[in-house]
Amino acid sequence: MKHILICWIGNTDLRAPEEASVIGLGPIAQALDARPFDEAVLVTDYPEWKVRPYLRWLQGRTKTPLQVLYEKLSGPTQFGEIYEAAVRACVDALDRHSKKAHLTFHLSPGTPAMAAVWIILSKTRFPAELIESSKDHGVKTASVPFDISAEFVPDLLRSPDERLRLASEEKPVETAGFEDIIHRSGVMARLVDRARRAAVRNIPVLLEGESGTGKELFARAIHRASPRHQEAFISVNCGAIPHGLVESELFGHEKGAFTGADRMRRGHFEMAEGGTLFLDEIGELPNEVQVRLLRVLQEGEVVHVGSSKPIKVDVRIIAATNRNLIEAVAEGHFREDLFYRLAVAYLKLPPLRERAGDLNTLINHLLERINRESEEEPGFKHKTISSNARNLLLNHRWPGNVRELQNTLRRAALWSAGDVLRAEDIRDALLPPFGSQQEGVLNRPLGEGFSLSDAIGEVARHYLYRALEESKGTKKEAAGLLGFSNYQTLSNWLKKYGIKAGT
Repeated sequence: MKHILICWIGNTDLRAPEEASVIGLGPIAQALDARPFDEAVLVTDYPEWKVRPYLRWLQGRTKTPLQVLYEKLSGPTQFGEIYEAAVRACVDALDRHSKKAHLTFHLSPGTPAMAAVWIILSKTRFPAELIESSKDHGVKTASVPFDISAEFVPDLLRSPDERLRLASEEKPVETAGFEDIIHRSGVMARLVDRARRAAVRNIPVLLEGESGTGKELFARAIHRASPRHQEAFISVNCGAIPHGLVESELFGHEKGAFTGADRMRRGHFEMAEGGTLFLDEIGELPNEVQVRLLRVLQEGEVVHVGSSKPIKVDVRIIAATNRNLIEAVAEGHFREDLFYRLAVAYLKLPPLRERAGDLNTLINHLLERINRESEEEPGFKHKTISSNARNLLLNHRWPGNVRELQNTLRRAALWSAGDVLRAEDIRDALLPPFGSQQEGVLNRPLGEGFSLSDAIGEVARHYLYRALEESKGTKKEAAGLLGFSNYQTLSNWLKKYGIKAGT
């Protein structure tokens, strides 16, 4: 097995030929003197003219073959660029030695950021020995346990991870408008047109739709297009407030109104004065709070908990729910009079599976966003998507809708080491269905939005992909798994449903 030294060329190394008597031999020469290596891979962002004298000097005093890789960095602390250059050096060395090489990373040459990247790579992607050197103490193994080396990771990834966390919550930006609602389908075009019409009117709006369909995005777009757009937009998740605190949160309370009320507090209605109050998951409100909310809508005033004095408020209400409120009214779980007060403008957001033509556009848009947001991550490669991977996305049911699609693409981009998202990346990123959703193809409601041809195609694609995966792309074997008499029949099915045998 070959022993390969990989490191950056540092400033001390470049000075060594002229100043060895003062500063010593420099980390690289010191390491090559102290230990036997079959090859030294030297990475540098210095210009060639500046490195050339050092290389002549180094080659004159060592028998170790040298490989020099010139990299261009925009700065000595650009983690992402340093990471990519280090990975290229490791991959190049392993490729030249048929993967059979023992790697040693030298931490001393270069910047602290370069040393941090070597530590991370040695503990994750490329297991390697770490060494360090100094003029006074010579060359020694650097003992960096994983739990210590992991301390470098938060600094390296804190910003990308925070973006990933916020993106996974799918919180629309505060300035989101109708132009941010990505669509091509007729059903969404009609919905956006109705929302625009409602936006300019000072009327309550009720948004109903499954989780992940973009209810808050619509609410913010309506506010932004309304005459109230210069005032506050307050978003409240009604389902996240403990029942005992809902009235205080919405309507405010007086000092001493209950245990712990050590001061007067304005509620969300007062804080949204002149603007818009978005009540998400309104179907989760307790019945007694529904009564008080109805009075606020009727009278245009709130009363603090612990007070009897009404306070006038001028607030537009946009409410949202992932429940069917009409059914909730019929079952006695939601007040009928409150429902009609809220549903002056009623907009039902369709699930992604009913937005014919939108999915492909959304895949492109979301992948572009992921690429843009991930540019600074260490080692990130701009992602494209293969046709088979796209087919998997196009034929998925998306019970979590746009939010699920976005998070699936983010997981696939995270797991994928290459620059193309392939079918296996998407399969690994898709979440398993919940409970009865596995049998959903047999229990879908008939009528508007249902297509028997689409349902049959979904089943066909599912089993075609499974057969190709289990047969590792061998058509003859896949045809047998599917009960076809010959692989030509399989080829016809694959052509019909736009599936390529390779991934």
